[in-house]
Amino acid sequence: MEGVTPRLKVVKEALHANGNSCTNVEATNSAILKVLTRVNRFQLRVRKHIDDNYTEFMPNHTSPDIFLEESASLNREIQELLKTVDSEGLGALNDANAKLADSGRQLREILLGLGVSEHVLRIDDLFQCVEDAKANKDYSVILDLVGRLRAFIYGDDSVNENAQVATPEVRRIFQTLECYETIKVKYHVQAHLLQQSLQERFDRLVQLQCKSFPTSRCVTLQVSRDQSQLQDIVQALFHEPYNPVRLCEFLLDNCIEPLIMRPVMTEYSEEANDGTYIRLSLSYATKESSSSQLRPNYKQVLENLKLLWQTLAGINCSVFSEQHVFAIIGDHVKDKMLQLLVDECLMPAVPETMEEYQASTLCEDAMQLEQLLVDSFIINPEHDRALSQFVEQYETSYRNRLFCRVLETAREIIQRDLQDMVLVAPNNNPAEVTNDPFLFPRCMISKSVQDYVKLMDRILRQPTDKSGDKEVEPTAGIIPVMLHTYIDEVPKVHRKLLESIPQQAVLFHNNCIFLTHWVAQHANKGIESLAALSKTLQATGQQQFRVQVDYQSSILKGIMQDFEFESPHTLGSGPLKLVRQCLRQLELLKHVWLNVLPETVYNATFCELINTFVTHLIRRVLTLRDISAPMASELSDLIDVVLQRAPTLFREPNEVAQVHSWLKLQQLKAMMNASLMEVTELWGNGVGPLTASYKSEEIKHLIRALFQDTDWRAKAITQIV
Repeated sequence: MEGVTPRLKVVKEALHANGNSCTNVEATNSAILKVLTRVNRFQLRVRKHIDDNYTEFMPNHTSPDIFLEESASLNREIQELLKTVDSEGLGALNDANAKLADSGRQLREILLGLGVSEHVLRIDDLFQCVEDAKANKDYSVILDLVGRLRAFIYGDDSVNENAQVATPEVRRIFQTLECYETIKVKYHVQAHLLQQSLQERFDRLVQLQCKSFPTSRCVTLQVSRDQSQLQDIVQALFHEPYNPVRLCEFLLDNCIEPLIMRPVMTEYSEEANDGTYIRLSLSYATKESSSSQLRPNYKQVLENLKLLWQTLAGINCSVFSEQHVFAIIGDHVKDKMLQLLVDECLMPAVPETMEEYQASTLCEDAMQLEQLLVDSFIINPEHDRALSQFVEQYETSYRNRLFCRVLETAREIIQRDLQDMVLVAPNNNPAEVTNDPFLFPRCMISKSVQDYVKLMDRILRQPTDKSGDKEVEPTAGIIPVMLHTYIDEVPKVHRKLLESIPQQAVLFHNNCIFLTHWVAQHANKGIESLAALSKTLQATGQQQFRVQVDYQSSILKGIMQDFEFESPHTLGSGPLKLVRQCLRQLELLKHVWLNVLPETVYNATFCELINTFVTHLIRRVLTLRDISAPMASELSDLIDVVLQRAPTLFREPNEVAQVHSWLKLQQLKAMMNASLMEVTELWGNGVGPLTASYKSEEIKHLIRALFQDTDWRAKAITQIV
């Protein structure tokens, strides 16, 4: 091959043969023909080189560098010709000589052919460079060469800015060549071998092992401490279209999820394998268990996660476009990791008592972890806000959890037996309570309601703002909810006992009054709906008590319904038995109510019940149309039984005087033993003692029943008006 300088001299001499810088067409044609001849010979040699390497696959020891040098020389000569024979001059020559114009066009076509040849030669040269770099195990060089190959083969300018890729016309012609498909296959083989080699090297530097046993699993992560080698391999591996799914699935399934969900024993060492590796070993049980007692402490979970990412920190280098390896891994694991972290670790760790709330550092710990994940490029703080949102909703979560815990405790207390009772306010007598509305009367209440009040006291006593900022009261509204829960649930839970056991209804009544008293004492604590709560508590307790009082009244009425006289002249034994039965019923009730109810409530209730009984007794006597003297005496004795035993039903016997029909019963007994004149005097022309309890018609009826029809009786009756 001739040198560059002599060839250029020939061209110039030919172009200036006529002197005075006038172009000689003959000399120009001659120079172009010489260049075309050499180009044809050059292309034949290049074609043979390409066919041997990419079509026939024959042994060929020719270096593409030789062809590239010659191609560059020819390219410079042709460019010099085109520069000298510019577009205007060439247009003039075309008018003079059409042959010269054809030669110019042919010259440009040859130049394009040279570009295609040079493109193929550069690809071939890169393949040989890849083989040389592989022999030296220089993965960064191989990576660069493979990237340049891709740029030449696929025309991808973004792969390598210095790839010197060809023009679109050269690429189009190149993609029609027979060797194009073979070159693509060879490129993919090289890319795959590079990926495989990088993966094998990566697996030696980053060792992930998992050993499974029947009920447990042991996971070991070992990362090389040779940062230079490790990061070279990682950068080369992730520059390729590397799919990290296998790595991410291993981390999720064997490390991240167990660390969050299970108690894990960890061993961390920075001097493993004679100081060449960092090692993290995880051991945990694989047996499924729903017991919340096996849930690991959230602080340990966060520490273990930090250890995991700290162990893998050596691979977290920047690979391309300022993107780090952890960001690529994070794209695959962060959503599941954050979801598990919030739902299975942080939410269960939200305090459910006020003492825990005061001591908790959960928010601070969560934010520290989030900052670590952000600094490591695992999450994007603008988009991955699961931990931030948890912290923002922490107060609400705590309040809801506290409410749930308190209401669970409240419902557990509600389930307890009402019959387990205790005496309260033993020294508060009725007179003192009457004079001081803030005193609670002496009575018995259920121990459960005492515990209920202690729980509410505890809620009100505890501080709720640990930061000092003015925030929403965490316990606001929980007291009304507790009280409404008590009102709604106790009648349901203890319905059968409230209906069948008198003491149960009395205790529930006292419990409601006790809660009402507590609400009044804490009127300054900002309890919502205070007045409505007090009314509802009182109404609920009185309603249940009223049901029991009405039931006891119905028992007495049922007994007195069988009250019948054997004959007009004798009382018989039946009425006395029924009266005694009613008195025994009241005495039984006294034993279960006397020491349980407040004294004033007890007295009022027994006055009502005794009045029901006495009213029925008096009504029965007043139905008699004829009362003989022996029967009157028997009735007097019968009434006397009531008059003697009824006062014993009260703590203070004189309380029986509060019975509405008590005086009427006493007067009835007196009339059974009185003369006609005495009865008339007791009426006293409408102003006597009998007028306080009896109507005139009732007195007239008794006079007719007790006394014979005489003028004295008729006169006496006329005086009853």
